[in-house]
Amino acid sequence: MNRIEISVEDMTVVADLRDTPTAQLILELLPFEGRVNTWGDEIYFEIPLQVQLEPDARANVEIGDLGYWPTGSAFCIFFGPTPMSSDTKPVAASAVNIFGHINNDCSNLKNVSRGVPISIARK
Repeated sequence: MNRIEISVEDMTVVADLRDTPTAQLILELLPFEGRVNTWGDEIYFEIPLQVQLEPDARANVEIGDLGYWPTGSAFCIFFGPTPMSSDTKPVAASAVNIFGHINNDCSNLKNVSRGVPISIARK
């Protein structure tokens, strides 16, 4: 199984990647960096990738899911409710390709400031 490290401010979280076309393309881009944008309890940032929605793409996601949002060419990290949520589960702005999941506690991501650097690398 492929793993990545997501480093932002003073924290690092580890995620397992799924066996999907999007995950494979993201692995090929590594390592890369971005600047944090937030939308509720979601971090997202643009990456240089153009991928269409996969057949199992969806807007209803789980806490810890990593998604690729084709509309914004964005790497998304879901760690709590978003403005589209009706409860504590995250809901993306529109369908995303789920390509991975954080395998440790990601609740501290709520403390990340907008605009700070974020980096993604192989584990």
